[in-house]
Amino acid sequence: MSAITCEGLTLGYGRRVVVHAASLEVPAGGFLALLGRNGAGKSTLLQGLLGLLPARAGAVRLLGLDPGRDRVAALARVGFVPETPDAPPGLSLRELSTFCGRLRPAWNGAGVLARLERMAIDPARPFGDLSRGQRAQGALALALGGDPAVLVLDDPTQGLDPVARKAFFGEVLGDLADRGTTVVMATHDLPGVEGLADRIAVLQDGRVQAQAALEDLKARFRRVRGPAGLDPARLAPFGASQVVRGPLGLEATVAAFDAGAWAAAGLDPAWAGGADLETLFLALTAGGAA
Repeated sequence: MSAITCEGLTLGYGRRVVVHAASLEVPAGGFLALLGRNGAGKSTLLQGLLGLLPARAGAVRLLGLDPGRDRVAALARVGFVPETPDAPPGLSLRELSTFCGRLRPAWNGAGVLARLERMAIDPARPFGDLSRGQRAQGALALALGGDPAVLVLDDPTQGLDPVARKAFFGEVLGDLADRGTTVVMATHDLPGVEGLADRIAVLQDGRVQAQAALEDLKARFRRVRGPAGLDPARLAPFGASQVVRGPLGLEATVAAFDAGAWAAAGLDPAWAGGADLETLFLALTAGGAA
């Protein structure tokens, strides 16, 4: 079962098209990391998936509903943390939680306050007096107040110090994964999300360049470190990119690794190591491995 699907989704502002015919699927209980360079269209796509930006073409299903037509019902079980959280500057997070509780009957105000305490944020402090990182953390606590089935996060670790960032990934998102919450997170924080995401989607110039289970991609890709005399042409059949020759040898990323073919080509298996998420992202956005 899918928590979120979109097919041929096209989005834009005025005459400018930002997202072109995007198709995605997020299984229920899954964690999708949405990756892309600045300006790739990640925030726009998230708004389209939530029905906050009208689709120019295509279709979206959010928990079985069309968020463009049934926005209130579709978003009732969704938590959202935008890239730049905003609220009336004079209201405290406690007051914002109380307000949200009037709109959502299943609101867990005590849970919101408990999360704020663990984040070392004073719930009585006006929103306008919070730092950028504290606003992001406060917005996350509020987004979780309704015990959402789906949590959508737009680059939420911006402005977080190392301690807060570690707590965010280790405690908050780890707890959500244990509870089966579906998470969609646009991020540049590749090391932080790597141990949590089970799927990735890569946006490039408003188009979905790649989407797959993370483990499937890691099975295909390898980071190669060979001797300086290794001819890069021998790696070409394996979809080599990011080829760099340095004083310690030749390095490259291959996108179509096959152990049998590798051995048949006379290449040393010890040259091919695992690829982390940053390596995958750089290779996928290089244009040769989607």
